[in-house]
Amino acid sequence: MSNTVAETERVRAAGSEAGPGAPAEPAVQSEPAVQSVDRAVRILEILARDGEAGVTEVAGELGVHKSTASRLLAALDRRELVTQDAARGKFRLGVGIVRLAGAASARLDVLQESRAVARMLAHEVGETVNLAILSGRDALYLDQAAGPAALSPHNWAGQRIPLHATSDGKVLLAYLPADEVADHLVPPLRRFTDHTITTAAAFARVLAEVRRRGYATAVAELEEGLTAVAAPVRNSEGRVIASISASGPGFRIRAERIDAVAGAVRRAAGDISRRLGWADPAGSAGSAGSADPAGSAGSADPAGSAGSAGSAGSAGSADPAGSGTS
Repeated sequence: MSNTVAETERVRAAGSEAGPGAPAEPAVQSEPAVQSVDRAVRILEILARDGEAGVTEVAGELGVHKSTASRLLAALDRRELVTQDAARGKFRLGVGIVRLAGAASARLDVLQESRAVARMLAHEVGETVNLAILSGRDALYLDQAAGPAALSPHNWAGQRIPLHATSDGKVLLAYLPADEVADHLVPPLRRFTDHTITTAAAFARVLAEVRRRGYATAVAELEEGLTAVAAPVRNSEGRVIASISASGPGFRIRAERIDAVAGAVRRAAGDISRRLGWADPAGSAGSAGSADPAGSAGSADPAGSAGSAGSAGSAGSADPAGSGTS
């Protein structure tokens, strides 16, 4: 029996042993792709261990032909995960690894440094507090803290929300260069309520106001009856890398209370920013107009890089007791 046939029989047998209702096994054709990924990771581990290695050495460690090792190294080189010394022909880890490591470190740092602050803010304002980062064309919640007024809140950590309909999203957009904002606000923008902003022209004014005030609001823009306030979190270089927000039902966060909530949220954002090494010349990391959008180049997903104040994490989530996201 050929290897391919034998592998097919093995997969079929595994599927029959799993019993009815079990998910189907991946097709046999996926095995080479998985093997290539495994080999690529092993190459990175070899270079991390030895500092550098040539194609022959990599092929020997992997137990593959030199042509296979060369193709894998070329693929990693295109992603800048490895780089080759032109004179010696040896490969070593590339700057892409540094970027990935930095992104992971930044995400872990902001999460670690914000947790206690978020809990204190939730206790102070009595509402649900979320920490968010920019992730592609969405905001991604990293963490959540529930205030005493939030009854049985749904935890939105790890979930994505729209940028244009949330206060976290507005903050994350406000400090990006104009061309990047356009990349994130690709029409048509979904309308969640009658108050959702759906035109790019209107957003230019909204984001300018966010920068002027140092915080963003979203009132019934993602979900009717939900209000949220968010402020920017900066790293040691002053770049906006995250947003922290407080959200709750509109009957608790009324118009006359927004200024007080915004002050508390901005203080919390400033506290986290200082913990991350930011020294705002204006004395508060959340101060109005403290960063040029082109200069702070925003908050990229630490992988490259969160949040949404203002609305319950995804369309339709906050309960009237205040379990919404921001």
